[in-house]
Amino acid sequence: MERLIKKYSKKLVEHGLCNEGSPLIGGLEVELIWNKKDPSRKILEKVINSLNITSILFAEPAEPYFSILNYLSFKANELTIHPKDCETRTFLHDIPVSLKFEANSIIKILKNRKSVIIPKHGIITIGTISPEQTFIVYSSVCFALFVKFFDDYYYSITSNNINEQQKTIFNQTIDYYKNFISKIKKVSSTNNISLKKEDEVIKSIIKTGKLTVDCLMVDSFFGNISYKLKKSIYISQTGSSLDELIGCIDKCPINQSSCAAITASSEFSAHKDIYLNTKNKAILHGHPKFCVIMSLLCRKNNCKFKGQCHIKCPEKRYAKDIPIVSGEVGTGIFGLYRTLPPAIKNKRGVIVYGHGLFIADKYSLENTFNNLIDIETMCLNLYLEKVKENNAI
Repeated sequence: MERLIKKYSKKLVEHGLCNEGSPLIGGLEVELIWNKKDPSRKILEKVINSLNITSILFAEPAEPYFSILNYLSFKANELTIHPKDCETRTFLHDIPVSLKFEANSIIKILKNRKSVIIPKHGIITIGTISPEQTFIVYSSVCFALFVKFFDDYYYSITSNNINEQQKTIFNQTIDYYKNFISKIKKVSSTNNISLKKEDEVIKSIIKTGKLTVDCLMVDSFFGNISYKLKKSIYISQTGSSLDELIGCIDKCPINQSSCAAITASSEFSAHKDIYLNTKNKAILHGHPKFCVIMSLLCRKNNCKFKGQCHIKCPEKRYAKDIPIVSGEVGTGIFGLYRTLPPAIKNKRGVIVYGHGLFIADKYSLENTFNNLIDIETMCLNLYLEKVKENNAI
């Protein structure tokens, strides 16, 4: 338990979610173990003793997340924030707010949710099995708040309903993100040379997965990656972290002659159909923030599919050359395995509404990573163009 607590405390800082020394994590084994002394432990111990959980995390997020958290939590209707991204829909449902850092209020909320925001204090998340769960939820909350702020900002400017606090947070966060993404270095690529050996494929998947996480193009345990070699697909396992793929890559025959795909990514079907219907050999799926934000922007009023955009949007939408399609994770009737493969033909990538970006390449995973950065930068600039059109900068 102590090793896991240290691991995820360190990851929160490495992922830019918390400042050094901020995370307070407790884990219940034979006894309750904490990573540091802190006066907040008295309240958190009451929480963990009142719920059927084994771990708890409390931390003030790093900027720009902390300013965004405080702004959205004070604006929240009925003390609940309702982001529209896929991670929230499938994982968080919504993000509740407690105006007091007080045990009874926190316990009441966490009986039904995995997280709670306390304005001017931070985020509390819980896990029933491992401290890893607290990290995953914390990361998802920060991602969802970031996306929601910029989604809301766009609609505020189109309705001429912007306030000075929004503008300040917007400008500070945009400066931060521009500086951040400008420093990401592309990787040298094999260009038009495909991989030929299994060990080369596995090494490339591990390297590209870690690079995608290190550059913050995917959060917590989301995203997936694969490569087609001969008649098999090598793909990250479901629930695996892209920066920890050693031993977590499944070899899945395309003809499904083995059951390896049972533990493969939940989006294996989409990967397989892309390989079957295109000449691509490499696929990378991440959650770049402004790709997700751009997918949410739509000014069509009175749409009969409003609120069902992620599964039923009938519009042909693009971010320049990149199609934006609807689709849910998995193989259901509205699964993205139905919408993604036909859309990605002859395209360098496709954005799935509220979900993230899929990149496909005929040769290498290095090319998919470089395109991921290019498309995220393009979406950031497209968003700023839309804001500028409304004279908000």
